Amino acid sequence: MADTSSNSRSGWQAWLRDERFWQIALQIILIVVVGAVFSFLFGNLSRNMERQGIQFGFSFFQNPAGFGIREDLLGYQPQDSYAKIIQTGIINSLRLVFVGVITATIVGVAAGVASFSNNWLVYKLSRAYVGLVRNVPLLLQLFLWFYAVILALPSERQSPIIFPSADRIWLIASNKQVNLVGPNLPDPVWVGLMLLVVTSLLLGLLWRSVNAFVQGRFAAGIAGWVARLGHAAAIAGVLFFSYFLLFSNSAEDRLFFQGALIALFTHPEGLWIVGLMVAVVAISVLYRQRMKVMLERGADGKVFVYAMVAIAIVMLAIILFAFNWTAPSLSDIGTAGGGLRMTGNYAAALIGLTFYTGAFIAEIVRAGIQSVSRGQWEAARSVGLSNGQAMQLVIFPQSLRVIIPPLNSEFANLAKNSSLAFAVGYPELYNIANTTLNQTGRPIEVFLVMMATYLTLNLLISLNMNQLNNAVQFKER
Repeated sequence: MADTSSNSRSGWQAWLRDERFWQIALQIILIVVVGAVFSFLFGNLSRNMERQGIQFGFSFFQNPAGFGIREDLLGYQPQDSYAKIIQTGIINSLRLVFVGVITATIVGVAAGVASFSNNWLVYKLSRAYVGLVRNVPLLLQLFLWFYAVILALPSERQSPIIFPSADRIWLIASNKQVNLVGPNLPDPVWVGLMLLVVTSLLLGLLWRSVNAFVQGRFAAGIAGWVARLGHAAAIAGVLFFSYFLLFSNSAEDRLFFQGALIALFTHPEGLWIVGLMVAVVAISVLYRQRMKVMLERGADGKVFVYAMVAIAIVMLAIILFAFNWTAPSLSDIGTAGGGLRMTGNYAAALIGLTFYTGAFIAEIVRAGIQSVSRGQWEAARSVGLSNGQAMQLVIFPQSLRVIIPPLNSEFANLAKNSSLAFAVGYPELYNIANTTLNQTGRPIEVFLVMMATYLTLNLLISLNMNQLNNAVQFKER
C-alpha cells in the first residue's frame, strides 16, 4: 500500500520549490496586506468622523454652494449645488490643461529646434529662454505674469492696448481680459469639444484592451485570467463612462453638462467639428493605405497623397470659414467684446504653464535630436536637402522615439501643475474644491474627488502617450 502522507509531503515540497508558486503567493499576500491597511485606515477615519457627528458620504454635494465664480462654461449660479460647481472646476481645469498641452508643445518644439539654428541670435535666445525659465519656480512665474504683466495693463476705461491693422482690430488687452481674433463658438460646443477629447483618451484604453483580446497574449495560469478580467473590466468601464460623456442630457444623472455628441450635433459649429474629426480619420486611413501600397507593391502612392492634400484643403476651409471667426471690438463705453475672450486670470495661468513646460519640452526635443547620429545629417545634405528640410524629413521623425517617453511626463506635470492656477485667481478644480471644503468642513470627500480627477487624467495621458511611443518605435522584422 502506497504511503499517501509521503506523496502529500512531496507534492507540497514541489510547490514550495516552484518559482511560479511563490510569485503568485507573494502577490496575493501583498494584496491582502494592502487591503488590511486600507481597511484599518478607513475604519479609523470613520470612527473619528462619527465622534464629530459626521458620517462619511457625498450627499452634501447636492446642497446649494452659495458662492460665485468669475468664469464658467456650464452656466453656474450661486444657488446651484456643490456638484455643479465641482464639475465647473473640472471643465475649467480641462480647458487649461488641453490648451496648455498644445501651446507648450508648440513653444517647446520651436525652442528645441532653434537650439540647432545656424543663426547666432536665434540660438542664443533659445538657450537663454530654456536656462532662465527652467530654473525659476512655476509659482513665481505665475505671479510675474499676473501681477507684473496682466495687472500692469491699463483698464478698459483707460485706453487698453490695441493691435489694429488697416481694416480690423486683432487684439485688445486690458487688466481684466484679453480679446483676440478667434472662433466665436457657443459655450456648450467648447464643453462638448473637451468632453470629446476626454472620450478619445478613454478610447485609447479601450483600443489597448481590445487588442489584448485579439492578440491573445496572456500569461498562463492565474496571472493570465487576472489580466483577462482586468481588460474586460476596462472595456466595460470605458463604455460606461463614454456613454455619459457623449450622451448625458439631464441633471438627474448629477451631470450638469450636455454630452459631447448632443452638444456638437445641436449646434452648426459642432457639426463642422464632427466633420473635421471624420476628415482626420480619413487622412489616417489614407496614410496607412499609402504605406501599405508602397511596401507591398513598390508603388509611389501619389493618388493617396492627392486625396490627403484635398482633404487637408477642405479642413482648412472649414476652420477658416465655418467657425464664425470674429475680431474684437470696443463699445462706446470702452468695454471690449467679440473675438476669443480670455480673462486675465486664465491668460496669466496659460502663459505661465506654456512657457514653463515649454522650456522642459525644448530640452527633451534637443536631446532627442542629438540622439540621431551625425551621419543622418550628412546623408540628408548629400542628397541636396537644406538644414530645415533635413530636420523636417530626416532628423525629427527619427528623434521621436527618444522624445515621446519624457514628453509623457511633461504633459502629466502640466496637468498637475494646473492646480497652481489658484494663485492667480483662476477658478480651476483645486481653487473651487478648496472653497468647498472650507464651507462644508468635509475635506476627505472633497480631496478624494480631486485625487480621482487628477489621477484619472494623468493615467489617460500616460496610456495614450505610451501607445504613441509604441507606434514610433523601430519594428524588428
